[in-house]
Amino acid sequence: MSVLQEFKEFAVKGNVVDLAVGIIIGASFGKIVTSFVNDIMMPPIGRLLGGFDFSNLFINLSSKSVTTLAEAKAAGIATINYGLFLNTLIDFTIVAAAVFILVRQINRLKNQIVADEAPVVAPTTKECPHCLNVIPLKATRCGFCTSELK
Repeated sequence: MSVLQEFKEFAVKGNVVDLAVGIIIGASFGKIVTSFVNDIMMPPIGRLLGGFDFSNLFINLSSKSVTTLAEAKAAGIATINYGLFLNTLIDFTIVAAAVFILVRQINRLKNQIVADEAPVVAPTTKECPHCLNVIPLKATRCGFCTSELK
């Protein structure tokens, strides 16, 4: 089998296509969560904490004085952008919680389906009422204590 043919088989398999779809949807979901955090969640939190923008929190690593992160970037000043890190951390937490809830629900559904599909197997053995050993269901006499069975 040629390498090209092997690659074609690999690429066409359902798992690879499912993975690609998952990555595309995940990237889109990540953008939605980022927008939710930056545009909806953080402004009220910033207002409650004194009216500042989290994304503008930074530590200036130079001796030049700047008041905003945009000024620092324009001037080429090195900064530690802990406000942007906080936003990213909140993004991650929301995405992780959403993925956890999704996986939890999928596992519940999977377990429910498996439980519904489990075949009912008729018993093939029974317990001897006299000695309590396990014997075949069709036995008329116990092989252990030799008692007659009904």
